[in-house]
Order: sequence, then structure tokens, then C-alpha cells
Amino acid sequence: MQRIYNIFISLMIFGMKIGASFNYKLKRGLAGRRQSCDILKSVFSETDRVIWMHAASLGEYEQGLPVLESLKNKYPDYKILITFFSPSGYEVVAKKNTIATAVCYLPFDKPVWINEFISNFKPVIFFTVKYEYWYNLLQKLNRDQVKIYVISSLFYERQIFFKPYGKWFVRQLRKNVDWFFHQTNTSYALAKTIKLDQSSISGDTRYDRVRQIKERDPHVDFISEFKGKKPLLVFGSSWETEEEIAVIVSAKLPELKIIIAPHDLKRVEHLQHLFPNAVLYSETTFDQLDVQVMIIDSVGLLSKIYAYADLAFVGGGFHSAGLHNILEAATFGTPVLFGNRYQKNPEADDLIRNKGGASFIDENYAADFILKIMNDKQLLEEMGKNAGEFINAQPNSTELIMKKITSDLG
Repeated sequence: MQRIYNIFISLMIFGMKIGASFNYKLKRGLAGRRQSCDILKSVFSETDRVIWMHAASLGEYEQGLPVLESLKNKYPDYKILITFFSPSGYEVVAKKNTIATAVCYLPFDKPVWINEFISNFKPVIFFTVKYEYWYNLLQKLNRDQVKIYVISSLFYERQIFFKPYGKWFVRQLRKNVDWFFHQTNTSYALAKTIKLDQSSISGDTRYDRVRQIKERDPHVDFISEFKGKKPLLVFGSSWETEEEIAVIVSAKLPELKIIIAPHDLKRVEHLQHLFPNAVLYSETTFDQLDVQVMIIDSVGLLSKIYAYADLAFVGGGFHSAGLHNILEAATFGTPVLFGNRYQKNPEADDLIRNKGGASFIDENYAADFILKIMNDKQLLEEMGKNAGEFINAQPNSTELIMKKITSDLG
């Protein structure tokens, strides 16, 4: 089975190389991987003791960051490595002043590349986030007696582990991973059915992360002045359907202020066609704020902008790519709306159950609800209160995870 897995990895690499001719994101990822070992050699020695976090993309990075920060505080003499699979995570974090000693792409999961990569330092703790499993990597780390953890782990029935042909993958996880910290009771129970007994329920570290964000200064220039005394609806990480909702709502509620932060800045030009009178955030001056719509054409502001919102609509829930982070808005006591395609986001069901959010099958139902709630101040306030209480009621996942890891290390 391992031979088949390695063939699959080779085919994946081949496919990505072909796709890079047509997809700039794939091209950037391939180019970035060629630099990974050089990055490590420039900052690490072979004997440097390293705490290593791997995240598929930006969302997983945010999910893992509270644990990484706690580990850094606990073990200040260790260096920090963060690796990504996707350019969307790497390119944002690599430009930040992070706690990491190095940020780079994870090499493709072929033994020769993994061995070369790890030869540049001495990992002590490795953890990955949610469901990112690379078996040659895990096998190598296990052989080197590195402690291996999966935080905010999320198992679901459609995964390969629960198929008749998934037994080899389960054996690898059972052999190579020291502990799984599960987001949900369901994930924990599913892991038990395949005898992944090295497991516990710790909850979702994203709740810890958004509570941290709330405690920090949320100020963003111009947003308070743009809002004034009017209600503000923020469309966060918007895709096409969310932008269609914004068009409908803006026409029917002319007094409503609207901020749109697209999931991809390439959508900014399209948004300018939809809202020709809108102001771009990067070009904003105080004498340009008397407009209904502001388009955020800068990265890294959205989690703070939610602090100003009376209502938030988070994107991705109408798209196969999946729902973006709804907790960033909910932590500020903001009601959160989204599309109904969120099968891998149990927090969405929880927020709805606690009456702090709502989902919709299409843009018309969503727009109708926005019109209703913006004219019902009591409903708006109740949903916001419920959203904030829901976030605050979640366990301190990072604390539970740290207790186990520090116990393992002695």
C-alpha cells in the first residue's frame, strides 16, 4: 500500500506541474517549495531544537497559533518552524512579523525530500492542524522519536479511514501519531471506532484565537467615521453569491452602511463594477466617507472590522470551497449569517443552535432575512448577545492541549 501511496504522490506532483501552466497559485507553490531547504539552512543548524507546526492553509494556521504561542512561552529556547501546503497561507504569514524562526512550504511527501528537509534541524515537537496527514513525513518523524500531535482534529464518516480500503492509512495514524486532540464528540467517537485510542476531546482552538483577537485593540482607520451612527453590515471573505446579496440589500436599505471584504483581492475590480460609487479602503480619505459601500482591498483587516459590525455575512457557504471563519465575527457579539454548505464546519451548526447565527439556501432568502432583522432591533440584539455568549462558553482548548503535551515531555 505504501508503494501505491508514493505513486499517488508522484501523480499529484505531476498534475500540479501541468496545472501550474494554467494556475498561478500552483505555480507559486511549486516555486516556493524549491526555496524551502535554503530558508532552513539560513536560520537553523542540524542540532537546533525546533517546535514545528504544519498548517494546510491560513485558516489552519490561525487555528494552531494559540497552541504554538503557548509552546513558545513554555519552551523559549526552542526555535519555531511553520510550514504550509497552500500559497494562501504561506504568502500571508511569511510577510508577517511572526513568532516563527522560519516560515516555508512543506516539501512534497516523498521520502528523499522529507529526509533532506528534516536534516537541517532537530524537531522535538511536531503538530499539524485538523486533518493534514502526510505519511512519509509522519513515519520519518516517528522514527526520529519526535512527539507528534494533531490538534483540533476533525474526523467525519466520508474520510478514507472509514472505507474498507482505508485500513493501511489507519494503521499509519495509529503507529505514528502520539495524540489526537478532537474538536467534537462526534470526531472523538469516530476515531474510537477505528481504534485510534490515543485521543481526547479538547474543543476547537479557534475559539481561543478569536477571544485573543477580541482582547486586542480592534481599531481600523476610517471605519468608525465611515459607519457614523448608521447600522453596518460587513460581508467578510465574500464570493459571488454574497456579493449578489449585497447588491439586493444596498438597493432596498439605502441607509445601511456596507463593507465588503472579498475572499480574493482579484474580486475588487468586479466589486467596483457592481458598486461604482463605492470607496476603496486603500484610497480612503475623510472626505470620501459619505458613500454607502466600502470595499476592503487590503489583507489582514477583516477580523478587526467585524468589531464595528451590527451584522455580518461570512462568505464561502454557497461555494464548494467551504465556509470561511464565522467565529471572528461572533466573538464581538455580532449576529452571523452564511450559506448552507458548511458540512465540515460543526461550529456553524452550534452557532445556529444557540441562535447566534443563521444559514440560507440562496441569495433571495438571505436578503429577505437581512431586510427583516435590520428592521427588528430586538432580534438583532438578541442574536448578537447569543453569538457572544456562545463564544465565551467554549472551553479553553489550548490549556487542555498544553497540559497533555507538557506532561508527555516531562
